[in-house]
Amino acid sequence: MKPLIIAVDGPAASGKGTIAARLARTYGLPHLDTGLLYRAVGVGVLDSGGSLDDASGAEAVARALDAGHLTDTGRLTDRGAGEAASRVAGYPGVRAALLDFQRAFAAQPGGAVLDGRDIGTVIAPEAQAKLFVTATPQVRARRRWKQLTGRGDAIAYEEMLADIMRRDQRDAGRGAAPMVQAEDAVLLDTTDMDIETAFDAARRIVEAARVRHGL
Repeated sequence: MKPLIIAVDGPAASGKGTIAARLARTYGLPHLDTGLLYRAVGVGVLDSGGSLDDASGAEAVARALDAGHLTDTGRLTDRGAGEAASRVAGYPGVRAALLDFQRAFAAQPGGAVLDGRDIGTVIAPEAQAKLFVTATPQVRARRRWKQLTGRGDAIAYEEMLADIMRRDQRDAGRGAAPMVQAEDAVLLDTTDMDIETAFDAARRIVEAARVRHGL
């Protein structure tokens, strides 16, 4: 049986993580949210008393990372972890340290689903199905604001929008593996979609890719 690798890229709060997780369940494939790796590095730096401005310190944390560091999803999905991740993800040494982990995950015999910023361009350019999931910054900020305030976090929508736009600029402008749509990725704009509509569109994109590749 030929492997099926699904690469789901896009900016923060675009819906890519939810879509990727549901695609993994649908096709019976393992799923890796690569953003958790960078969040774990950022949290690791902070927990050790280090500085997010210290590239070599962040790289050392990344090289010591293993799957066990990804279990505290509550901590890794809070706002502070997201900001820390966006900062350390710009360091070439950090990205290099995590490269083998991600590529090994993608290379599993039956395939895998990975979501992040550079899956289709750097981690798994050989992926049979590539999606670039996005939405307007305003819609993404509203989604993240609802998520965080629903958990009891006190944050204004305007602050969340500024945070989203700052992260977009950082992710797209970094020198190491910037966030960019792969040439052969299909753009999925979820601005006016609920999650069911977005997932159905994503599934149809994957099905079309399977037909093209004879899977």
